[in-house]
Amino acid sequence: MFDRDAIVARLTKLQTSLEEMRAYLKIDERQARLDAAEAKQAEPGFWDNPEAARSVIAEGNAEKAFIYPFNDLTGSIEEAEMALEMADAEAPGEEQDLMACEAEGALEKAEKIEDKLRLQSLLCGKLDACNAILTLHSGAGGTEACDWASMLYRMYQMYAEDAGFEVEVLDLQPGDEAGIKSVMFVIKGPYAYGYLKAERGVHRLVRISPFDAAKRRHTSFVSLDVVAEISDDVDVEIKEEDLRVDTYRSGGAGGQKVNKTDSAVRLTHLPTGIVVACQVERSQHQNKARAMQVLKAKLYELEMDKKRKEMERFYGDKGEIAWGSQIRSYVFQPYTMVKDHRTGHETANVQGMMDGKYVQGFIEAYLKQRAQDSQ
Repeated sequence: MFDRDAIVARLTKLQTSLEEMRAYLKIDERQARLDAAEAKQAEPGFWDNPEAARSVIAEGNAEKAFIYPFNDLTGSIEEAEMALEMADAEAPGEEQDLMACEAEGALEKAEKIEDKLRLQSLLCGKLDACNAILTLHSGAGGTEACDWASMLYRMYQMYAEDAGFEVEVLDLQPGDEAGIKSVMFVIKGPYAYGYLKAERGVHRLVRISPFDAAKRRHTSFVSLDVVAEISDDVDVEIKEEDLRVDTYRSGGAGGQKVNKTDSAVRLTHLPTGIVVACQVERSQHQNKARAMQVLKAKLYELEMDKKRKEMERFYGDKGEIAWGSQIRSYVFQPYTMVKDHRTGHETANVQGMMDGKYVQGFIEAYLKQRAQDSQ
């Protein structure tokens, strides 16, 4: 039945929200910056400086991440307005109800876009628009912890795929018996770091171990470190004497040269103890350049942490990966529950979480709480 008052109330609320968003998201300013970036891309010789070109493209993509959803929101509201007008023009009956359903469908779509934009508006940090570099380290739990690291790696891969992000593996160290000891990978896409910084911390697993013949319950820990992939124009000084450079043979697939030469590079920053490795590229020079980029990102984040006096955030490099430091628990037995200890957000659908489908809900809860705490 055509409930005009309810539709009008939802539509009016969205129209008001649209105008508010245009102001606080600075859509007109973003559009101007996007136009300028696209104009640069159309200039002759744009790719003469590949690094500068990629930076311009990234700037444009960061603006599109707000402008495109805002335009979709505008379009959905207009569809709802048009469907409501057509419903008003129809006599009561099936045709009017059909137009009312179309209006409600457009409103539902608009409300989902509005929720996403409101959440995205919380991503206002200097580096939030950057790609995210994630490093998983297995902790207490031995083989069980290595298996847990591989499970989390798969979870974030699936989350990235669902979110439309790309994943690039930089370094992977397999476990002695199963799983992985550590893995470093980049999740690429607009505001990847803004979202995934919420996942930094120790993740705890409770389950009956498939590696225990007695079928006992085990607790395992894996730390996740997340830093922003910074551009070359961010100045981070690294002295040559502060670096130890080790080379070793790359593992896994990648062609004959990758597997038969010492092309992989491991950098150790002696003053901080931060270790970065890369083996994905085909030459030692390329792997060293990529590792240096990641090391700069970690050192930049470390400096930011010092300024915020939150050095415990660097548990992955400095702290213990064990009891008392976890941000989230994943319980498989004797019941099923994933709970974030910072926000209280939880789900009983463990399998859906491990398939990456509920990660965004935990991220949203964290960002919303951070916003409330800062008010």
